[in-house]
Amino acid sequence: MLQPTIKLNKNLWTKVKKCSEAAGYSTPKEFVEHVLEREVAKLENAAGRKDAASDKDIANKLRGLGYLE
Repeated sequence: MLQPTIKLNKNLWTKVKKCSEAAGYSTPKEFVEHVLEREVAKLENAAGRKDAASDKDIANKLRGLGYLE
């Protein structure tokens, strides 16, 4: 099964290797996957909060216009 590949410039790869070793990851790949998973989760959570805030804002506007009680 083919896996997607991401290319990193040499300077970033060097930093990734150093950080993964310092943090105790078994491979740089494991480190990168973990970092990406955390960042994606943050963005998903932020999007969820934004949607919730938008729904709340819409409901408040509809209340102000008398459409909701």
